[in-house]
Amino acid sequence: MDLIEKLAILADAAKYDASCASSGTDAKNSSTGRGVGSTEGMGICHSYAPDGRCISLLKILLTNYCIYECSYCVNRNSSNVQRARFTVDEVVSLTLDFYKRNYIEGLFLSSGVIRNADYTMEQLVAVARALREEHDFRGYIHLKTIPDADGALLAAAGRYADRLSINIELPTQQALADLAPEKDQRTIKLSMARIRARRDEAVADREDWRRQSRRSEKGKPSAFAPAGQSTQMIVGAEPSTDAQILQTSSELYAGYGLRRVYYSAFSPIPDASLRLPVRQPPLLREHRLYQADWMMRFYGYTADEITQSAEPGRAPGMLSLEVDPKLGWALANRGFFPVDLNRDSRARLLRIPGIGVKSVDRILKMRRFHKVRLEDLVAMRAGVKKAMPFVVCANHHPSLNELDSDRLRIRYTPSAQQLSLW
Repeated sequence: MDLIEKLAILADAAKYDASCASSGTDAKNSSTGRGVGSTEGMGICHSYAPDGRCISLLKILLTNYCIYECSYCVNRNSSNVQRARFTVDEVVSLTLDFYKRNYIEGLFLSSGVIRNADYTMEQLVAVARALREEHDFRGYIHLKTIPDADGALLAAAGRYADRLSINIELPTQQALADLAPEKDQRTIKLSMARIRARRDEAVADREDWRRQSRRSEKGKPSAFAPAGQSTQMIVGAEPSTDAQILQTSSELYAGYGLRRVYYSAFSPIPDASLRLPVRQPPLLREHRLYQADWMMRFYGYTADEITQSAEPGRAPGMLSLEVDPKLGWALANRGFFPVDLNRDSRARLLRIPGIGVKSVDRILKMRRFHKVRLEDLVAMRAGVKKAMPFVVCANHHPSLNELDSDRLRIRYTPSAQQLSLW
């Protein structure tokens, strides 16, 4: 099998892994004439990082052979998919060739487990080590680590990679035991804890170095996975509720300092296990989970309150597919509103539907000098129509009709509007 055939197979096999964003890394570049690659600049781009940079990554598996029998994985041991495997040198060569042609800005590398966890992890680390040390590659590297691998291998991975990720796969230990019997949440979380401990130690060393009066670049401590760690959960492969998924995410953020939890709607696979659903869950469910995740990370909501909002016809613990979770919370907690744009705290302003973090910060700065009015919200491109029933400002007070949750639900829910015609 030639290199192009391998690339076609192993790039396609990597498409199920969603956790490959590349924000948060230390800026490395070759503008000084030294090294190869950069985490900055533009290529043939596929996604945007939260800081606005456009990112393109070569996203591949080292191999799609795997000794594990995870029911939800197309590359499981019993699957009849076509198999392929790169050598370390082939991955290094592909990465450099694609970068030099301005196709990519970095590498996302994952793998099936071959022989054992340590052997597979050694191969992944060897790729990153060769890129950094032999070729002075300054671009972005994201390694998907193997949970059962030795701690020393995880430490080596963090020295070369910008981001590490370990997929927790499913939100509960019972679900993992049913669908991926070789995997254990405790082992996965132990690896996450090791990565966090190493990162915290590296950050502390760099802070100590910055405080030194006589510091030199030669003695500067090296960073450890500066873009942090992430994970991914499969949605809809088993009966876990959105509440269970968000609770697990909340615990991972608090306990292991994760940068991101990615959600991937289960996609039916060939020769699937009878334990798996025949149909794919609605993609809108995945989208709602991302919105709820954003609420936990940036808006001060807890996992419990996001999914506790009572809604007619909704299954317990599930997010509404009709309205976004922030609006759903507002409709279920009408007593919290209206919020005064000119008087209330930042925490209260963040709960207003249609108004994001940047708009809230602008409101707080603006009201130091003059009263905030509706036209100010329009000027900052906030969601004025969605926000109006929930706010008070200098030239607006919601009417009695706007204070009624049932009326608002009909206004914001397409299916409710259709039903009302009958």
